[in-house]
Amino acid sequence: MSQPENIIEFMLTQGHGVKGLSQLKLAELPEKFVQPPSERLDSIKIAEGKSIPLIDVSNWDNPNVAHSICEAATKWGFFQIINHGIPVEVLDDVIQCAHDFFELPVDERKKYLPGNSPTKTVTLKSSFSARVDDYMDWKDHLVHLVDHRLEKESEFWPAVTRDRMSCYVSWARLTIKKLLQILLKGINVEEIDEDRERSLMGVLAASLVYYPECPRPDLAVGSGRHADLSSITLLLQDDVGGLYARADTDQEEWMFVAPTKGALIVNVGDTLQILSNGKYQSIEHRVFLTGKRNRVSVPIFANALTDSIIGPLPEALGHGEKPKYKHVVFGDYFQHFLSKGQDGKQAINFAAI
Repeated sequence: MSQPENIIEFMLTQGHGVKGLSQLKLAELPEKFVQPPSERLDSIKIAEGKSIPLIDVSNWDNPNVAHSICEAATKWGFFQIINHGIPVEVLDDVIQCAHDFFELPVDERKKYLPGNSPTKTVTLKSSFSARVDDYMDWKDHLVHLVDHRLEKESEFWPAVTRDRMSCYVSWARLTIKKLLQILLKGINVEEIDEDRERSLMGVLAASLVYYPECPRPDLAVGSGRHADLSSITLLLQDDVGGLYARADTDQEEWMFVAPTKGALIVNVGDTLQILSNGKYQSIEHRVFLTGKRNRVSVPIFANALTDSIIGPLPEALGHGEKPKYKHVVFGDYFQHFLSKGQDGKQAINFAAI
């Protein structure tokens, strides 16, 4: 089938998204999705024999668990956890609810486009920022915002996602808080008070990310290289695979993050890098496509409230250490992050001294 004359109108105004392009069974990839040769899978160097740590957290109170988490966040910025306490059935349900939403008719999905959605707490998007991206990502994502200041926000979520997403986020919130408590203790913060919790996980942005079948997966990407701006991100991926994390900040080597049944991926975001004065490092990651099956992932970004001030915590500045970052308003940093697009780790320079 031929391509729509106006890709942006087809995707964003009519609400078909990348899912709609996939359903057209196009012979060729639309030009907006064709990545520069340097950004394609066959151009990157794979770090042979390297993988992110896999940590058993069945006993959160075990000092060895805390040590492993802090060490992984310091050395890698990326790790997987197993035996975290979230039932496998809850994980399977939230993966399935992503498929259920994106299999809805377009007239149902488009109700949640920006400008159509009944609430700001749920929004359907395509690519990273489809109207401004030079090269678009082959993905759609439905973002659910969980903000403690908003009552009953889930009442406006789609019926097919509401109960399963609410259940998963409730479980995930506990896991995120446990992880942050351990990571903060690693930089001498003994207790997360209310103000610091606002800067660490005041808003949880839970996304159902859908990477549909692609006519030319060798030319496209699911997500371009980027680091998250969250404190941490908790990521559930299905069994299709495609996630790669940078193996070394000095060399262009990338590790394949293989799916592990029941595991959750944890990665450090820019906010925690700033709060820890660089002890913990956010790491670039990206998603390549297999093209054989529709892929789903469910990241939950633990973000600061927009009016929170983020900067190196006093406890992180030991022995006369000088701050590497200035204090910034998170909302300003967030807008800068969006304006930079997916540009590796360039966004954090906004806060650098």
